[in-house]
Amino acid sequence: SQRIACPRPNCKRIINLAPSPPATEAVPTVPGMCRVTCAHCHHTFLFNTTNNALARCPHCRKVSSVGPEFARTRSIIFLIFGLIVLGIAIGITVGTMQSAAEKGGLYVVYVGAFLVSLLLLLRSLYYCAMKTSLIEGPI
Repeated sequence: SQRIACPRPNCKRIINLAPSPPATEAVPTVPGMCRVTCAHCHHTFLFNTTNNALARCPHCRKVSSVGPEFARTRSIIFLIFGLIVLGIAIGITVGTMQSAAEKGGLYVVYVGAFLVSLLLLLRSLYYCAMKTSLIEGPI
């Protein structure tokens, strides 16, 4: 018989007993797939470098940048946006200082603008301090 039912109670799974295909077939290569050495635990894993994302090591589960360009670029982008929002927040604060005593809602705008700029600047610092995993080469 090529197919049998699972012998466990309450399990209706059908198990195929057909011979498995030979393991000598070539593994199809995925474009952009590279071997990467984790910056934290130094284990090697596979990562697709075509998608611009952070790599999570399957061994230690920590996040790192693959190659220094990604983290540097993101850090500069968040720094620029953080400084722009900080400048806007300072401009709004200075420009509406006289009317803030009459309209209490402006204080919420002040706090919100400074909080957004702080979060953007902290995200920039996060990318600056991120460890960088090394690309060993394609598979």
